[in-house]
Amino acid sequence: YDPALRPLTGRDAAVIAFLESQPEVAKMEADLCRFIGDWLPAYVRDNRSYLTVGIGCTGGQHRSVYLAERLAMRFRGVARVLVRHRSLVE
Repeated sequence: YDPALRPLTGRDAAVIAFLESQPEVAKMEADLCRFIGDWLPAYVRDNRSYLTVGIGCTGGQHRSVYLAERLAMRFRGVARVLVRHRSLVE
C-alpha cells in the first residue's frame, strides 16, 4: 500500500508500475488469463452472448481497474470486449 497512489487509478503510470512490481498481481493476472483462455472457446462454441468477468478490490480503482484493462488488452483479439469500471467516474 502506498498512500501517494490513493488518488490515482489503475490506468495511471505510477499505479501500473507499482502493481507490476508486485509478484502476486502478476500471478493473479496469469491465473485469470489462463482461466478465461481455457473457457472462452467453449462460450464461443456454444454461441453464448457474453461472458462476464468481475474483479473487485477494496477501493475499486487500483488493482481491479489495472487487471480489467490488462485482461481486455489480452482478449480483444479473441472476442468483443467491453470494460466497465463501476467505481470510476468516467
